[in-house]
Amino acid sequence: MIKKEWRHFKRNRELFIMSLPAIVYKLLLSYLPMLGLVIAFKQYRYDLGVFGSEWVGFKNFKFFFNSDTALIVTRNTILYNLAFIVLTILIALTLAILLNELSRKWIKVHQTVLFLPYFLSWVVVGYVVLAFLDHKNGFLNVILGLFGQDAIKWYEQAKYWPVIIVITQLWKSVGFSTLIYYAGMLSIDSSYYEAAKIDGANRWQMIRKITIPTLMPLIVILFIIDVGKIFRADFGLFYFIPNDSSFLYSTTDVIDTYVYRSLRVVGDIGMSTAIGLYQSVVGFILVLLANWVVKKINSDNALW
Repeated sequence: MIKKEWRHFKRNRELFIMSLPAIVYKLLLSYLPMLGLVIAFKQYRYDLGVFGSEWVGFKNFKFFFNSDTALIVTRNTILYNLAFIVLTILIALTLAILLNELSRKWIKVHQTVLFLPYFLSWVVVGYVVLAFLDHKNGFLNVILGLFGQDAIKWYEQAKYWPVIIVITQLWKSVGFSTLIYYAGMLSIDSSYYEAAKIDGANRWQMIRKITIPTLMPLIVILFIIDVGKIFRADFGLFYFIPNDSSFLYSTTDVIDTYVYRSLRVVGDIGMSTAIGLYQSVVGFILVLLANWVVKKINSDNALW
């Protein structure tokens, strides 16, 4: 067994050497920090260190699950991520199909317009949203004033924010998914479409019978990955876009922002580590479950 692996390594040593920086990166930033998970089960004290701190078992987990807002932030985290997953797949796939129908003359322009927001930080996007929603000089309130309507205090009314959060997330990230699907479309053998044209198929029939089925393995892979992150929210989105307004916590507070504020106020590292472990374990279980369901439906589309 060892000799077989060594021969395999020698045959592919160039590839292993090229992947070495990525392996070191993952080892240092992803696997080595896992040793700190023991803090989740301890009452961490800086003067005693990780191994000298008192062992408290699941006490840090109880802090979160016994809190009044645990159900609210868990609900918000799951529902927002479900909305992001479903809408991103539908919108990105639609935009990718439309990109595929464009002439090569304009494709670069549309790709740039779609992909540019992805590179903006949430701090910058937060100011863009503020320019629209500011109570006094926001673009939307100026428009409402022109029609004789009263200005809306967007940062004090929680009912508007599920829509605002979803729109902002889609505007920033849907371009990245679009380009992934578009790249997948470019790999489809053109002979399929040529044969369909000969048989008299129209554009919609070719999309429904060729493009979408061919992209289905890619769609499923991205779906499974996103399901694994369903208990983790984008901290920047939910912290900077609502401007950390306490009026909006009922609809914008998620697990990550709740843990951050708890850590900032209480300073309990053990509790924040416990919630991070909880999110990771649940995410891992969901990935396994989603892959199992996909494998039952169509084993060819499963990750393993």
